[in-house]
Amino acid sequence: MELFKQHNVEDFYEIGEELGSGQFAIVKQCRERSSGREYAAKFIKKRQSMASSRGVRREEIEREVTILQQIQHPNIVTLHDVYENRTDVVLILELVSGGELFDFLAQKESLSEEEATQFIKQILEGVNYLHTRKIAHFDLKVCPDTTRCCLAGAPEIVNYEPLGLEADMWSIGVITYILLSGASPFLGETKQDTLRNITAVNYEFDEEFFGHTSELAKKFISQLLEKDKRKRLTIQDALCHPWIKSNELREEGKAQEPKKRERRQLKTKRLREYTIKSHSSMPPNNTYVNFERFAQVVEDIGQMESSFLGLAAVRDSLQDDIDALVSIYNEKEAWYKEESEAVRHELSQIRYEFRKAEASKRSLQEEVQAFSGSLAAVSGRFQERQGHFDALRLELSNELKWVQEVVGSLPADGGGGGYPGCSFATVFNNDVNEALKELLNRSCGGELLSGINLDLTETGQQR
Repeated sequence: MELFKQHNVEDFYEIGEELGSGQFAIVKQCRERSSGREYAAKFIKKRQSMASSRGVRREEIEREVTILQQIQHPNIVTLHDVYENRTDVVLILELVSGGELFDFLAQKESLSEEEATQFIKQILEGVNYLHTRKIAHFDLKVCPDTTRCCLAGAPEIVNYEPLGLEADMWSIGVITYILLSGASPFLGETKQDTLRNITAVNYEFDEEFFGHTSELAKKFISQLLEKDKRKRLTIQDALCHPWIKSNELREEGKAQEPKKRERRQLKTKRLREYTIKSHSSMPPNNTYVNFERFAQVVEDIGQMESSFLGLAAVRDSLQDDIDALVSIYNEKEAWYKEESEAVRHELSQIRYEFRKAEASKRSLQEEVQAFSGSLAAVSGRFQERQGHFDALRLELSNELKWVQEVVGSLPADGGGGGYPGCSFATVFNNDVNEALKELLNRSCGGELLSGINLDLTETGQQR
């Protein structure tokens, strides 16, 4: 991200004393050199490799920065600047100088229910700002990270179930319980006992701790410490709850001030006891210190690199040779690509011509098949006409024989029946000839004997 400035943070900020630390982060007070303003510098150790489990992945840091950029609310710290170096991402945040709420309460001589309401309302307003933007906190608590007494995780967190905004509301219920009683609602003898109490929602309003707490406050807690997420108060429900809205406790508090003051002193005393016990029972968190040592080793290695300048020069020479070989390889590769492209084009053309030939071949085969079918039909018709012709020829032959016989029986003097110069045989021959042609034309369509001219004169004469 361009937001991460690749500069040495100490060139712009004077880094002061440590304010707190976690597993992979440490917070120090700092002062901006240009303006003199005080800020908190959060040093987050980056994970150095994908295989490592030490440090925070850069994507997670980027997500935190993106969320902080979107947030502008008086009850939520604001992001001022971001720097990055080889091992850390440094978030420059608004300095909240009041300290931990847990420590503040432990130092108070007394705490009224009205004061607790004011603290809870501030928390609710900040959480409401987040929830309206669909942002969940998932780490709300009233005491330091290392304390087991203030474990505020919801049952869905303990059971590794899908999480939503409802988990923050459970935490607010735990915080309210602690503020009003000085005790943790689910604390057991061991961590496993505590987790079992959370999943079973096993808590009670002990008379020793809640003897002077209003029923309205206890109802507020009960509606938040609800295992069914759907029945748990939403942030809007909590802000509108009568316990938050009401000012009726003020007069009641004044009437019972002496007795309540003594009771509240006992509560803050228990908070101090929990603070001392928790800090003394937990080992110091040296994770970030180990990271500091690791960073020092990294710096030492960086200084040792200067002694390998000779090897670096040889490497540069080898790199030049490699670059030359790569250049030759690239030229050869380009030539092969050109040749391959030409061959590919020729093959494409050949495939195109082959497909055309295949299409022509299929078309020719279809035409041959159609012609074969037509030829078979014509052959059938020819055979049929040939049969008709043979039958007609036989019939004509018989008729000719009969005609010849008739003509032969006529007188041979060539009398024309009273017509001088007229030969009966000639006239008869012509009439027969025309009759036969007409017969053949009707029978065969004039196709086979259109050129036949029967001459019976000679035959008649011969007869």
